[in-house]
Amino acid sequence: MRLSAIHIYPVKGCRGLAVDAVAVDALGLAGDRRFMIVDPEGKPLTQRPLPRMALIETQLSESALTLGFAGRPPISVPRRAEGARLLTVEVWSSSGLLAEDCGDEAAVWLSGVLDHPARLVRIGEAFRRPVLKASVAGQEDVVSFADEFPLLVISEASLADLNAHLEGRGAAPLPMDRFRPNLVVSGCAAFDEDRWGRVRIGELVLRAGGPCARCVVTTTDQLTAERGPEPLRTLATYRRDAQKPSDVNFGQNYIQETKAGTLRVGDEVTVV
Repeated sequence: MRLSAIHIYPVKGCRGLAVDAVAVDALGLAGDRRFMIVDPEGKPLTQRPLPRMALIETQLSESALTLGFAGRPPISVPRRAEGARLLTVEVWSSSGLLAEDCGDEAAVWLSGVLDHPARLVRIGEAFRRPVLKASVAGQEDVVSFADEFPLLVISEASLADLNAHLEGRGAAPLPMDRFRPNLVVSGCAAFDEDRWGRVRIGELVLRAGGPCARCVVTTTDQLTAERGPEPLRTLATYRRDAQKPSDVNFGQNYIQETKAGTLRVGDEVTVV
């Protein structure tokens, strides 16, 4: 088994980036979901209600995040800043989080793109967000602005299995970007990632956090922001959670037990 692709999503809910290698720290993949767009109450804005977010392009340099959107000049904000104003934000069940405000210029730009009041916030020194699932998380396990866990892993075989089901129902196959994984693995059977428990990828050991229940974002074309019924309609026929039948699962969440290192496309993947 090999690591066949790495994806980071600099801004929660916006377009991601494919990279050949990435550093890993306590929060997950460096640069992954270290920024978030929030409403005036500090709640996250996502593609669930705002599919247009898929059209916001992201680029990272060593010092800056750059956002782009068709028909508008791009805007850049620093990845780190001294003395930034702190805002209290939340991410689903995690509340009271302290994030750094990225300023009025970014807020005006995003509010115009989304046609919705919005501000951009960034993870800084004051931010700490524990992984809340006590059955799999230790005190040292923290997470960024990602939904619940630092990493999402999906195998190429799982997508191939889903696409075979879709084509059998007369629907078009879907690309991997519908599921916004961090790590893609080749060389295993479909849904093996659900059964690994602990796995070593290159120099890092990961621990399974549980299945990823999928939402309407998977029905959003990540290049056009258009929505349709798939893949949720088909996943519901064979990927319902045995303990929570209202959930349909695709992909497995993971926590990095190794809190520092580097992942590279081509790294060997072994169950430990």
